[in-house]
Amino acid sequence: MRAQNSQPVDRTLDVDSLMRALLRDVLSLPQTQVDSFDADTPLFGALPELDSMAVAGLLTEIEDRFDILIEDDDIDGDTFETFGSLVAFAQAKLA
Repeated sequence: MRAQNSQPVDRTLDVDSLMRALLRDVLSLPQTQVDSFDADTPLFGALPELDSMAVAGLLTEIEDRFDILIEDDDIDGDTFETFGSLVAFAQAKLA
């Protein structure tokens, strides 16, 4: 994505905000909880709502909302470890 002046647009904030909304919507988390997430907030194993079935739903929503394709080999155990790792994954797929 480029701005009219042809400078790269910093999508960090956009990805962060979209990921918060995605987690809120898919996992039915309260807005206050997702607002409190920082890069080190643990996800998989720490959020009871985030089980293996929810991971599948999250991946589908990430593909839809970010308009990206996620291959099976793109995902590893670290992807859902923390909020920061999930945001970094989406940013890398958008790059």
